[in-house]
Amino acid sequence: MVARPGAQSARDPHQMRQLIREGRWTGPTAGAAPGYAQANLVVIPKEHAFDFLLFAQRNPKACPVIDVLEPRRGPVAAPATEPAVAPGADLRTDLPRYRIYRDGEPAGEVTDATPLWRDDMVAFLLGCSFTFENALLKAGVPVRHIEEGRNVPMYVTNRQCRPAGVFAGPMVVSMRPVPADLVAKATAVTAPHTGAHGAPVHAGDPAELGISDLTRPDFGDAVTIRAGEVPVFWACGVTSQAALMGARLPFAITHAPGHMFITDLRDEDLRNQT
Repeated sequence: MVARPGAQSARDPHQMRQLIREGRWTGPTAGAAPGYAQANLVVIPKEHAFDFLLFAQRNPKACPVIDVLEPRRGPVAAPATEPAVAPGADLRTDLPRYRIYRDGEPAGEVTDATPLWRDDMVAFLLGCSFTFENALLKAGVPVRHIEEGRNVPMYVTNRQCRPAGVFAGPMVVSMRPVPADLVAKATAVTAPHTGAHGAPVHAGDPAELGISDLTRPDFGDAVTIRAGEVPVFWACGVTSQAALMGARLPFAITHAPGHMFITDLRDEDLRNQT
């Protein structure tokens, strides 16, 4: 596997997507292209697209929609892979890693989804909490997974989403340890970013979310929690993958957790979205 450059490297989204497309960046994208919004990817057959859009609309905290690409119309149908939020990009090649689902089960990961992308696929881009991490850092709130060069830890919770059609399932959350005296600041900083999950859904005892062991995340990597720090949990776009597994669609493509699509939107573009 190609080594991931340091996340502290300041690059714009065009440079980052080029590195990714060339296979020179294959790891998580936390800290990459600071100041620019990142997105979850969900690609499903068109016949299930309305149900998924309704699921996202009913669960905007976990699945805030920022772009939808449907198959192009015309005599010869072709997949639409260039999102409006990143002109010139290609969703088939410009994420570091993709996860493939077959019959609701993970069926491997790839770094180029072009051979698997079908003409009947609809692609959704959903807001991601990596978007507000630059604001947290500027406010003096630590972001531990960036400090430690790890993927953000993510956990399946006991909170159920509102179902829609074939889609249902639990909310997934991401966790960041925050010094107790900075929890209020972390909440205030992230709350306006409603297009990127907004304020935390919980701070404190993970058992209240049905999480029994913070050292064993369901996705991503465990991070260090220091004395005097509180685990703070934000809704996570990987909720969409939990819903995909529940729906047991014959085929779907998503981002691999933590390996996001970097858009041309600025972080502030996802503030106060409704």
